[in-house]
Amino acid sequence: MSFRFKLLAASAAMALASAAFAAEPIKIGVDGPFTGGSSSMGVSMRDGVRLAVAEINKAGGVLGRPLQLVERDDEAKNERGVQIAQELINKEKVVAVVGYINTGVALASQRFFQDAKIPVLNNVATGTVITHQFDSQPENYVFRNAAHDSIQAPMIVEEAVTRRGFKKVAILADSTNYGQLGREDLEKALKRKGITPVAVEKFNIKDVDMTAQLLKAKEAGAEAILTYGIGPELAQIANGMAKLGWKVPMIGSWTLSMASFIDNAGPNGEGARMPQTFIQDPVTPKRKLFIDSFLKTFKPKNDRMDSPVSAAQGYDSIYLLAAAIQQAGSTEGPKIRAALEDLKVPVDGVVTRYVKPFAKGDHEAITANIPVIGEVRGGRVVYAYPEDKKNAGRIRVKDPAANDALLK
Repeated sequence: MSFRFKLLAASAAMALASAAFAAEPIKIGVDGPFTGGSSSMGVSMRDGVRLAVAEINKAGGVLGRPLQLVERDDEAKNERGVQIAQELINKEKVVAVVGYINTGVALASQRFFQDAKIPVLNNVATGTVITHQFDSQPENYVFRNAAHDSIQAPMIVEEAVTRRGFKKVAILADSTNYGQLGREDLEKALKRKGITPVAVEKFNIKDVDMTAQLLKAKEAGAEAILTYGIGPELAQIANGMAKLGWKVPMIGSWTLSMASFIDNAGPNGEGARMPQTFIQDPVTPKRKLFIDSFLKTFKPKNDRMDSPVSAAQGYDSIYLLAAAIQQAGSTEGPKIRAALEDLKVPVDGVVTRYVKPFAKGDHEAITANIPVIGEVRGGRVVYAYPEDKKNAGRIRVKDPAANDALLK
């Protein structure tokens, strides 16, 4: 029996849910950029979190107590994330935190939670180092249920080099921790294929003219552009190619699925491909229920989530955390951490079914067999390959061996 079903069964056994809520709420911090260029990810994540909390509270809460969110906008700024971390710990007394969209903000902030022994469940940020920041310490309080860059970068290279046969590729990455760490992962993955990029170019957040970088890539004979950046700037790459009258495929990290890329690039973004843990397609009853509930509750424009991956992973992160608190029978950080590392009951999420998602020394819930390649088509992200669409209803569970296979 999964955690979700146990939760519903416990709810049915309660005489009055309202009586349980006389108890003190369990405070959970939610940190993400709800304004600015990264906001389509942050708001979608937050809305997925809100949806999960509403469902859990309706079913009776956790340990007979309601979950209460303490939401904070970090504006994608490292210094703001640090301020929020200290506020959540010292003032709000949260028992755990979910969120983090930007790798730099996560790395700057989560050390405070580590010191306070408060679990952090990263549900969007993908920098490889995030869950390894405290490997030298006896206990690690940082977990993740997003596809990290050591998975994504090899997938991008596999798509570009093996599946599509491009031998001359250029890398365009932003100057943030996310972009530069991702660039390093791309170069490592290309090296394993015996390929050196013909151009490696950097751009800054809010740059609107990529002409210089694109001309270098074009003059070097690039057959495809591999990207690591955030949506608005990625759109400038697509639009810049159009202005130059030069069109080669864009293949990049999952952020090419953001509304801020798709909408700002318009027709110029068509065909862009990227790894995805979740595509907004009701291929299973669980996913249909999640999508229908999300659209009904938040009413996004054109019935399209701004960042489906962020929404789904945000939703799942709450169910994982709730399962750990329930198993621990406590809101003490060390007990929640220990429960996360040894979850006894599977958790039915919308990305996957989490069966033993974490262990001591392995705080990554997603392995390389779970993401698929998505493609921007008609202003939405769809499955790039018919076989992935055909098999989308088949739940892919964690398989550490898949990571090893991808890196060969």
